[in-house]
Amino acid sequence: MAKTKHVAALALGAVAIGAGVYYASHHKPPAPSPAASTAPASPASGAAAQCDPSLWTHVYKPERLIAQPQGCISVTGTIADATADEKRHRKDGVRHEADGDTHGWLTLDQPYKTLLNAGNMTHQGGNLVFEIVCRFRVTQPDAEGVCEGYTSPIQVPPIGSHVRITGTYVQDTNHGKWMEIHPVSSIVLE
Repeated sequence: MAKTKHVAALALGAVAIGAGVYYASHHKPPAPSPAASTAPASPASGAAAQCDPSLWTHVYKPERLIAQPQGCISVTGTIADATADEKRHRKDGVRHEADGDTHGWLTLDQPYKTLLNAGNMTHQGGNLVFEIVCRFRVTQPDAEGVCEGYTSPIQVPPIGSHVRITGTYVQDTNHGKWMEIHPVSSIVLE
């Protein structure tokens, strides 16, 4: 009788484990909210980053961006010249994308270097990309609607400025699969 109870308990345990494995393999956790405030504003402060979720209505083709578990983050670093190797060098150091966004580079401070991936190292000079949505005139016809009636008030500080950038940490799947802050919610001088 004891052996039968032991076998029954083992069988019941195996069924429970199997059910748990099945559930875990068929039910993925929800994707992080682009507006989630999960990362500290700085390693020392512990204050939560604040993102503006309304900016997502102005992101061109948001499905190409994969929000990362960190969600809304604030990082510090130095504005680098993202146009230095471009045919058209720009004084502000950011590429003026056809969808109206900036394509800027931030040379991250040491505590944030782990946010970079191989795409950043290979295609972005080892910098984190940051995109301010609807900062410039839209020249791409299929992107005109996302910026209609909106121009970002966020200014890009001069190259060499030490700043704190807050926004949603994403991976851009359309290009070199690099990591970005997109959309940027704020840039402040440090």
